[in-house]
Amino acid sequence: MIKINLFKNLINLFKLKDLRRRILLIILYLFIFRIVSNVPLPGVDLERIKNLIQANQFLGLFNIFIGNTLERFSIALLGLGPYITAVIIMQLLTLVYPKLKEMYYEEGEVGRAKFNQYARILTVPLTMIQSFGFLKFLESQNLITFLSSFDLIRDIIIITAGTIFLMWLGELITEQKLTNGISFLIFSGIVAGTPGFIQQAIVNFSISEINKYIILILLSIFIVSAIVYVNEAERRIPLNFSKRVRGTKLYGGVLTYLPLKINQAGVIPIIFAISVLLFPQTLFQILSATGINFFGNLFQSLNSFLQNQFIFSLLYFILVFGFTYFYTSITFEPSELALNFQRSGAFVPGVRPGKETAEYFKNIVNKINLSGGIFLGIIAILPYITQSLTGLSFVGIGGTSVLILVSVAIETIKKIEAELGSREYT
Repeated sequence: MIKINLFKNLINLFKLKDLRRRILLIILYLFIFRIVSNVPLPGVDLERIKNLIQANQFLGLFNIFIGNTLERFSIALLGLGPYITAVIIMQLLTLVYPKLKEMYYEEGEVGRAKFNQYARILTVPLTMIQSFGFLKFLESQNLITFLSSFDLIRDIIIITAGTIFLMWLGELITEQKLTNGISFLIFSGIVAGTPGFIQQAIVNFSISEINKYIILILLSIFIVSAIVYVNEAERRIPLNFSKRVRGTKLYGGVLTYLPLKINQAGVIPIIFAISVLLFPQTLFQILSATGINFFGNLFQSLNSFLQNQFIFSLLYFILVFGFTYFYTSITFEPSELALNFQRSGAFVPGVRPGKETAEYFKNIVNKINLSGGIFLGIIAILPYITQSLTGLSFVGIGGTSVLILVSVAIETIKKIEAELGSREYT
């Protein structure tokens, strides 16, 4: 658990000139982000857009994920969704192209910089494709009308520019070394939607349903506590370092441990699942724009299929659970870890170095993934569980959004603590 004197750290942040400047810059960037997020594209009835998002559970989920920019139909309509999708695609390509994998995992900061540059380039066509599909979908719902092809192209260019601008803004925040910029922008977008949620709860409040609101409050407390607990929980594997004699000195013989988080994948499997659910809808939206009835009917059938709450929840849970294993298999390689420990003279007590250690790590990670995958799957479908338990149709505790909020908050607190701690030794 994080033990932190928040008030003291905030005072220390603003006492130090360098950190104060960086905090103020982040606040300025967030202010710019909120302005961009609230500048709408022309010719759209925002109230009807908001009603559509509330009626469509998938659009509602996607809207939360990208920071509530969708419901405002802003010039940053798709938020950072295309960039995150591009990063996911690049990570998947590391399984196919060994050179790309070597660049990402073995070339250090230079390789990561190249990898991220490729992801930025890929973001441009992805944004254009997704914006075209979404705009044509809105046109088919009579929520927007394009007088000419020029209007459509203009909006696609504006939306693409908005996503690229947010991507650049996120990198500026990351450069301050106090938080991850992309995650923090999504975090701020979710937080900005909280007043609207509270207002909606007050408007819909009825004294006859007070027991449901009590259940909702208790669920909220339990969910936040559970997310914090699981997010910080870890399995500690004991490690011994062999004793080595160098000259007249004896080195090694230290007992330590390898911490493996229960939720190793973080929010990534949920992002994967959203991307997979989004892709066929975007594809059929684009194909239906050709005017061919077959594709139009196929899109309507798919949309109706995913509107079934039970089917959608089940599919969503399965995808999140499966991607938990998949993502961990990409990022955690037991054989390489075992080899590195063997080279450094480290070993797990009672387990032979090399192949047996790799197998031991693999079994441990599979067990962790089982609980981690179930946890993330439940978090993903939490809004629908909440609605069923409380009977409040207007509300669903966004497990995904809470997970993002908690993860980003903990990461930011740790980085601030690290910055403050480094100042104590200088």
